Amino acid sequence: MSKAMKIAIVDDEQDMRQSISQWLALSGYDTETFASAEDALGTLGVDYPGIVISDIKMPGMDGLQLLKKLMSTDSALPVIMITGHGDVPIAVEAMRVGAFDFLEKPFNPDKMTELAKKATNARRLTLDNRALRKELSDGGQLMKKLIGASPVMERLREDILDLGQADGHVLIDGETGTGKTLIAHALHAVGTRAGKRFVLVPCAAYDEDALIRRLFGPVQPEDPELPAMEQARGGTLVLEDIETLGDSAQARLLSAINEQGSPPETRIVAISNLQNEGRTCEDALRSGLFYRLAALRITVPPLRQRGEDILTLFNRLSEQFAEEYGCDAPEISAQEAAQLLQAPWPGNVRQLINLAERAVLQSRRTSGTISSLLMNDHDDMQPVMTTEGKPLKEYVEAFERMLIDNTMRRHKGSIASVMEELCLPRRTLNEKMAKYGLQRSDYL
Repeated sequence: MSKAMKIAIVDDEQDMRQSISQWLALSGYDTETFASAEDALGTLGVDYPGIVISDIKMPGMDGLQLLKKLMSTDSALPVIMITGHGDVPIAVEAMRVGAFDFLEKPFNPDKMTELAKKATNARRLTLDNRALRKELSDGGQLMKKLIGASPVMERLREDILDLGQADGHVLIDGETGTGKTLIAHALHAVGTRAGKRFVLVPCAAYDEDALIRRLFGPVQPEDPELPAMEQARGGTLVLEDIETLGDSAQARLLSAINEQGSPPETRIVAISNLQNEGRTCEDALRSGLFYRLAALRITVPPLRQRGEDILTLFNRLSEQFAEEYGCDAPEISAQEAAQLLQAPWPGNVRQLINLAERAVLQSRRTSGTISSLLMNDHDDMQPVMTTEGKPLKEYVEAFERMLIDNTMRRHKGSIASVMEELCLPRRTLNEKMAKYGLQRSDYL
């Protein structure tokens, strides 16, 4: 859940500082006050988690000078300036420098609260976008999102690291909901182009003429961006739903790829969803284009092939949603764990995310079971029917690993507490943790 935004109040008059702070605090804001611009600069750095309200006329560094300093540090920081009555030229200058808005003395407190609400909403959006961009540019963080200890996931992570260092174009295919776009981001982030542009085009969102213009131009007055091939120059261009390209778009793309030579200036990562339709990307694309795009290839495994990764993912997702909704994560029974492992998962990870959220919301009402949610998702699913036969031993081990993992997380790595709850002697617990690759340091 988003943290409350702060409001920094900068004014040399103590009464004004206190009255503004008290009013905004009554409106639910977390305020901090500064008697001078110099004092405020020590706190108001890049990514300050809030906004600034500052008087303009102050001794020493005035509000306009403070504004210029703040804009040079973080141009997206909303700063509301307080001006004297009728001081229009200064207000205009403040807006030119980058002020979010201004209040003219004497001002209506309700107007100040409304401005603060708009400014904090804008700031929250800015910081969320920055965090997302940072996450999507951090190869290490992205690789951590590819959770799972199954052999297919180990291989997938190795493929991403290997192909990330290559220059050739890449085709990513797999069923819907398996995380192909996340893998495209990871390929870019762990590779040699990590610091360069990453441009994503959802091909299915355009008709053929509009798609050709989006990819290659010419730019029309109503187009907000450069052509994607130009935008991504030197970086990575991701084409989602590559199989939807018509003949003309395929011809233009093949020509552009041929013109780049080898190694290509711009790497193209193509994403195909055709596995769900019983066709292949090779069927949909002209052969020359397909073989250039598929010079390197990643096929993302469906969730049903990932074994006990399903339980690990469900637990992590449940914990995240439980934290978001302010409640406890649901505990699952052995039968429910078996059903999670046996479900066909046509929607893959995306479907599991939805199920975990619904399970958390359901647990807040202390009614219903995960089994009932699964049965709603899979009308043809019997209580303990599997889509791919596995020995009973595998289901038992998967549930045992999940149980130890959950208990270690709940007790933050306290071996004594885990031994007591699970009624296990230390030696047995140590042996099982070693068997399942669980390390106490991961829970501290």
